[in-house]
Amino acid sequence: MAVRRTAARSTPKSGVIAFQGELGANSDMACRASHPDLTPLPCPTFEAAMEAVRLGKAGLAMIPVENSIAGRVADLHSLLPHTTLKIVGEHFQRVEHCLVAVKGATVKSIKSARSHVQALAQCRGFLKKHRIQPIAHADTAGAAKEIAALGDPTVAAIASSLAARIYGLQVLARNIEDADHNTTRMLVFSREAASPDWRREPCITAFLFRVKSRPAALYKALGGFATNGVNITKLESYISGAAFEQALFYAEVEGHPDQVGHALAFEELDFFSDHFKPLGTFPANPFRRKGWDAPTRPGT
Repeated sequence: MAVRRTAARSTPKSGVIAFQGELGANSDMACRASHPDLTPLPCPTFEAAMEAVRLGKAGLAMIPVENSIAGRVADLHSLLPHTTLKIVGEHFQRVEHCLVAVKGATVKSIKSARSHVQALAQCRGFLKKHRIQPIAHADTAGAAKEIAALGDPTVAAIASSLAARIYGLQVLARNIEDADHNTTRMLVFSREAASPDWRREPCITAFLFRVKSRPAALYKALGGFATNGVNITKLESYISGAAFEQALFYAEVEGHPDQVGHALAFEELDFFSDHFKPLGTFPANPFRRKGWDAPTRPGT
């Protein structure tokens, strides 16, 4: 199994970080929060944002992968098997949704609200309470921009307060998400892999794999992680291809491939899988590091 051990730390020469959506989107806010020295580059799709990095138009791309209320952001998973980019970091963005509309509108006047499907799902309770019809849009800030041009006081958008300022809208209600823990985890992509030092900081390693089509293959493939004390923090399956016979798995584990236990676990995974793709090893964000000790688990 070819696991990339070392690589140069990514340095975005262009000073640009790409994201999906219009200016004022939650991904834009994540870019500004985590990389305030870089210029955010709006892109129409996740694929376009990642392509901007591949082509050198941006040094990094900020892509959402999951939300604490609405769950996985599925669009990214279809891109992972084909991308040449590496995951070099993660960011946890607290998402505070606002109901925004043109001047003169009120919550009572709003009949429908436009936003990204994830945002609509995160605000389902508020929309139901106020009998507001949800309408899916490509992204939150794009919806705000659209209703600003529309000028209809019966149509609102669910977006950030930053989007409201950018597009000249008023905020009718703040923090309308269904839970106060509403947080979106973002992955940061680069053309070059990161090279964190696992001796100094906790790391996360991400990869794709597909097990051979035989009984107990997944159980056996993952057994090496258990016996070598490697904690699997994320495991998702999804069908890849038209045959519907084998699932592709996206996984994340605590630690670095250079650690002895990890190397043994990956060797065992290789024996029971017929496809493996490393996606990157990166520092664990402090948001998830609370309570973590220095890496002293078995195999370090």
